[in-house]
Amino acid sequence: MSLVADVGVELDGFSLDVELTIDAGRTAAVIGANGAGKTTLVRALAGLRPLSSGRIDLDGAVLDEPATATYIPPERRSVGVVFQDDLLFPHLSALDNVAFGLRRGGRRRADARRSAAAWLERVGLAGRERARPDQLSGGQAQRVALARALALNPALLLLDEPLAALDATTRNETRRELRRHLATFPGVRILITHDPVDAAALADHIVVLDRGRVAQVGSPGEVTARPRSRWVAELIGTNLFSGAAAGGRVALDGGGALTIADRSPAGRVFAVAHPRAVSVHRHRPEGSARNTWPGRIATVEPLGDRLRVRIEGVPAIVAEVTASAATEIGLVPGSDVWVAVKATEIEVYPE
Repeated sequence: MSLVADVGVELDGFSLDVELTIDAGRTAAVIGANGAGKTTLVRALAGLRPLSSGRIDLDGAVLDEPATATYIPPERRSVGVVFQDDLLFPHLSALDNVAFGLRRGGRRRADARRSAAAWLERVGLAGRERARPDQLSGGQAQRVALARALALNPALLLLDEPLAALDATTRNETRRELRRHLATFPGVRILITHDPVDAAALADHIVVLDRGRVAQVGSPGEVTARPRSRWVAELIGTNLFSGAAAGGRVALDGGGALTIADRSPAGRVFAVAHPRAVSVHRHRPEGSARNTWPGRIATVEPLGDRLRVRIEGVPAIVAEVTASAATEIGLVPGSDVWVAVKATEIEVYPE
């Protein structure tokens, strides 16, 4: 079983052109900035937005292909969807919300309710069968929505920002539950998210969308180690530069240059430096760092037990420092500083 999709959608000046091939038993996370096309992709796969061009093939069945005038409506697709705001029927109990799709599929009422009760127990909601959506917490409502989607045993499960509306504590708990249930789901799974933690925790494959196109694909480790767009670099919290390499130096597109440890790269490259590899000084540093330049602090933001310091300069860069180091050095917005990065801390790969 697999999903093979060539999704072409033209919508109000926006163009989506995405190719996906995902096998059953795998979870692909689709990430991208607002406006990248994530929601349009979900709606096309679910049948809520017909294709303008291309083809969607799920387990050997063509769901949508404009060239042959083939279009299977949403209710006839083996697709389960969990939306960000769960979209439960407010007048129905948790049990009847889960049973609804089964009843639509032809199951008898008693049989559908027995199956729904079993699914609610699986997602940890035994005893809450009679509760209506407004009597459930955000995490409980999302688990009802997940049970409703899984109860249909779909070939494709679409999760559209399923954790985005939850608070931090509920989000962590629900993420763990979701990971457990996805591991037992035999079909194709697609997670739409803007959160790299969700993507890394729940998916084994990542697809990065940028303005309606696929910008990068790979495992979470591959995308994290070698981002190919500034948006992805910012999302995962690293510094990404692009430029031309020659003789152990990279002339950066935005001005400035970086010395790298490996003299072999040549031509167009990306260069990555993790913020923790960037040291910040009030005066020009002495030592082994082969990359030093002046800058001015733009912002200082808390990040867990550290501070994230954005520094304007040529090039601009982000550093992570401890709170004690920031106090000792006196790092505040507007301060003039020096940046240092060792050549061995910069990874370079072809653009």
